[in-house]
Amino acid sequence: LAEAWAMAGRPGELLDLVRSPSEMEILSALQSREQFSVADLVVVVTYFSLNLAVGIWSSCRVNRNTVSGYFLAGRDMAWWPIGASLFASSEGSGLFIGLAGTGAAGGIAVTGFEWNATYALLALAWVFVPVYISSGIVTMPEYLQRRFGGERIRMYLSGLSLLLSIFTKISTDLYSGALFVQVCLGWDLYLSTVLMLLVTGLYTIAGGLAAVIYTDALQTLIMVLGAVMLAVRAFNAIGGYSNLEEAYLKAVPSKIVPNTTCHLPRADAMHLFRDPISGDLPWTGMTFGLSIMATWYWCTDQVIVQRSLSARSLSHAKAGSILASYLKMLPLFVIIMPGMISRVLFPDAVACVDPEECTRVCGAAVGCSNIAYPKLVVELMPSGLRGLMIAVMMAALMSSLTSIFNSSSTLFTMDIWRRMRPRASERELLTVGRVVTVLLVALSVVWIPILQSSGGGQLYIYIQAVTSYLAPPVAAVFILAVFWPRANEQVRTAGGHSDRNTALPTGLRVGLRGRNEDGALERWERKCRIIQIGKDL
Repeated sequence: LAEAWAMAGRPGELLDLVRSPSEMEILSALQSREQFSVADLVVVVTYFSLNLAVGIWSSCRVNRNTVSGYFLAGRDMAWWPIGASLFASSEGSGLFIGLAGTGAAGGIAVTGFEWNATYALLALAWVFVPVYISSGIVTMPEYLQRRFGGERIRMYLSGLSLLLSIFTKISTDLYSGALFVQVCLGWDLYLSTVLMLLVTGLYTIAGGLAAVIYTDALQTLIMVLGAVMLAVRAFNAIGGYSNLEEAYLKAVPSKIVPNTTCHLPRADAMHLFRDPISGDLPWTGMTFGLSIMATWYWCTDQVIVQRSLSARSLSHAKAGSILASYLKMLPLFVIIMPGMISRVLFPDAVACVDPEECTRVCGAAVGCSNIAYPKLVVELMPSGLRGLMIAVMMAALMSSLTSIFNSSSTLFTMDIWRRMRPRASERELLTVGRVVTVLLVALSVVWIPILQSSGGGQLYIYIQAVTSYLAPPVAAVFILAVFWPRANEQVRTAGGHSDRNTALPTGLRVGLRGRNEDGALERWERKCRIIQIGKDL
């Protein structure tokens, strides 16, 4: 793990800690394709069929020929599919591998990423959603336009949201999920990618948000069921939860680097709140820095808020947020702790520290903790249940993709296209929304070779770091809009003269400048560590 000192002031490093798996890491964990039997393939095919059937069924339940029916599911969704969709939309395929890998490397502190969402979801339901619903809006940029009375900020935020969706959310989720399926089933990377995109695109284009939410409910059921089954088998393998801490602290690889302690598990592995100076995930950053990120994602992001706006009443929106809050408590027990157990069961692979050994094991000299979850799938799950776990990864991928496709098409259609064609009919808007979804699917395929050539990991880290520097100013603008009646679109300079820049682009420039400065600092720190190691030797 990267050092995480002063995280409250450097939120980009919070997301750096959950590293995306490289191709070699997953390949090493799943070396033998023969382990996956016909029963596994039957389970996967059944999952695809069931998912498509639910998508078609849900498409027929809602009037898709109106803007409200297509983009907001007719504002008639019940609380339980909303809550399940809120959970499924946030659980991308890379999250399973990333959380388990970080748990294997450092313990349970990474739970803060998930548990912080429980408070943000309650804030969404009780503070933000009532304001959004009373405003009668469809998109988040539309709310800012109505609140501040200007078109600039609406167009600016719409463009930013679309760029972040294309270059961060879609690309990384698609790559990690498709790679997992490729290795497990032996399918070509592009074949597995195109197949999943066709299924997700079909019911997203045809059914709109209603199809997305109902299929998300199915994905949630599959994810929770599969993850719980794997967690139960993992805990049974070490003799139960009571043995976890003791066994984890003894999980040391047989081949270590002399005169170092990097092979030893952290003594505070079972601590959720860690020292602000010596901790790898200090409580200050996890409490304050991460709360800002959580507010942006859960209370102002189109992907999430659009589900709450589809509720048939405010009570259903609140109940959905409560359900999602409870579901967000599960990853500690069904993803992170199983990752720690994987280190206990396979220390030479998951906990390797010698660069040559790690390269041999997983192709990554920095460590192999990211193979923790797929390693458990291969070693602990019997025939048939391995297919279920592949379906779990597919569910995580497809739920996040459908959510992003639908929300992105909503943003473009309602904020950008309607601005260009103010007199566009509902039929034209619906057609544009479907065409945009098709274009996003095609663009996702184009992104695959770029991510593949980058090895997946380092590009993912950089993209997520940049995102974390762009999110705080967006969250700040929404907080000001909701809580400060006197806030307006224009900002004032220190000299009191009117500035033509709004607070949002100014904050984004500051964030990008901070990212560049932190990047230079990280390179300097890395150079100093290398020099110090040379002196020690």
